[in-house]
Amino acid sequence: MHRYLKLASGLFSWTLRIVCAGHLGAQYLCEFTETRGESMLPTLQARHDFVYANRTHRLGRGLDMGDIVVAVKPSDPDHNVCKRISGMPGDVILVDPSSSSTVSNSVSTCERNDGFNKFVVVPEGHVWVTGDNLSHSLDSRSYMWLPMGLIKGKVSAAASLDQGLFDKDGKFWFFNLRWLKRNFEDEP
Repeated sequence: MHRYLKLASGLFSWTLRIVCAGHLGAQYLCEFTETRGESMLPTLQARHDFVYANRTHRLGRGLDMGDIVVAVKPSDPDHNVCKRISGMPGDVILVDPSSSSTVSNSVSTCERNDGFNKFVVVPEGHVWVTGDNLSHSLDSRSYMWLPMGLIKGKVSAAASLDQGLFDKDGKFWFFNLRWLKRNFEDEP
């Protein structure tokens, strides 16, 4: 009986250690989460794409223009958003130039929005984020700048789990993992 009790306590101890290590890893190192929605097309699929978010960049640490981040949605703290940083603290941002386009809006909407004349300065401790698919994205154009305290991590890679283990040419490719690059970099 004593032997089984010792074995059970050892098993419980190692299980608890593994659970704690997993929690710390997910909290402070890397998060693996599914994306949903069309806001980041064509960079990310609307469904079945999973992103790897580097949690060492949480709270806005070490981020730069063009980085993709996972953050708590400012208008709904129970949901996350995945967006690209398109403005850093101190940047002057044209809020929504598309709101003055008669291609996608009526003339009265254009006159009311007058997006070509609405500029904002991103305050310290905040970033401006937008989806890559601007016509299907709720982002800073809706809820203004994003506090860096809501940033959970920087997205470095994505995996399409609906594609299987092989790429389109039939070569083994671990869940179609692809590295995501920063946009908005100046050409040399």
